[in-house]
Amino acid sequence: MRKAELRKLYKGKRAQLTQDQIEQYSIDISNHALKLNKLWDYQNYHIFLSIQSQKEVNTDFLLSVLQGKDKNVLLSKSDFKLGTLTHYLLTDSTVIKLNAYGIPEPQQGIQIPANQVEVVFIPLLVYDKKGNRIGYGKGFYDRFLAQCKPETLKVGLSFFPAEDQISDVNPHDIPLDYCITPQGVLKF
Repeated sequence: MRKAELRKLYKGKRAQLTQDQIEQYSIDISNHALKLNKLWDYQNYHIFLSIQSQKEVNTDFLLSVLQGKDKNVLLSKSDFKLGTLTHYLLTDSTVIKLNAYGIPEPQQGIQIPANQVEVVFIPLLVYDKKGNRIGYGKGFYDRFLAQCKPETLKVGLSFFPAEDQISDVNPHDIPLDYCITPQGVLKF
């Protein structure tokens, strides 16, 4: 299937999820992440804060794991005019507010360049068996991941299993290394 069709299909699938399902699936995803030993050998982790209105994976559980393991947690702030993300170290004094699109973001803080990020937890709508992913279509994460080192681990989080194939993958699309679902971990 093509990206536009898959995007519509998976937005619909997400819309059918109850809040209880989202919470349980998010806990399951966090528990599977804990079992992925290679994932915890790093220090600088980028994580997205969930957009509740989009019924995204609740990353609060993973955030607690990262903080419990004394990892550096990085959050992004979006610049919709430039289509870019600026990354900030999460500290006790970080102020988080919803932007105009309902995305929780840090307001300011210590900026960390993308080339220092070692692991990125990536929001997505759908992915395929080769690790190709589809987000909301604005390209923020593709531009961000292009700035990261090639060895940066790219970890998708999804409520759903992989599609067989996304038929219209672009050369600039950066695939995942792993995707964590409520059922387990897929390695690409």
